[in-house]
Amino acid sequence: QVQFVESGGGLVQPGGSLRLSCAVSRTIFNFYVMGWYRQAPGRERELVARITTGDNTNYTDSVKGRFTISRDKAKNTVLLQMNSLKPEDTAVYYCNVPRSSRPWGQGTQVTVSS
Repeated sequence: QVQFVESGGGLVQPGGSLRLSCAVSRTIFNFYVMGWYRQAPGRERELVARITTGDNTNYTDSVKGRFTISRDKAKNTVLLQMNSLKPEDTAVYYCNVPRSSRPWGQGTQVTVSS
């Protein structure tokens, strides 16, 4: 059963913005912390933002002040608003429950390039 479906990626110029969406099954959305991860070519997957069921958020230092994670409770969707994008943000972005063994979705490609 597919648990996470990511969308919203694309090609954007440096300084641009994108909003990623992750559709999540209702059970997971209502009871678990959710995170956005990214994996760049040749690098390990890293957690860039997380949000609790109470909407408390944390970010990795490299995206603080530029990325915002949020939850759309009406749509069981976790969002990642990405502003002031940099070439080093280029990666495949995934959502999942942090520190779980749940299978990964297909991810969504974000490419920041002029």
